[in-house]
Amino acid sequence: MALFKKRTVGKPGEWYYCLVHKKVEEGPECPAKDRFGPYASREEAQHAMDLARERNLEWETDPRWHDAPTGPADED
Repeated sequence: MALFKKRTVGKPGEWYYCLVHKKVEEGPECPAKDRFGPYASREEAQHAMDLARERNLEWETDPRWHDAPTGPADED
């Protein structure tokens, strides 16, 4: 039994997307490790996975992260 277990209380107007339950929540109901947010509106939270997918695609196709080697590898 934890003596100082603190329950997270949500704030009205903050919206989150729970990755475990795959649902939108007003205020954080689930642990931070299991959610995206906060978002300003319910509609934004509903599109959390779309936004994450878009950001992942941008990162995967960003040429700064996929630099081609400029010369032969150093061998000792």
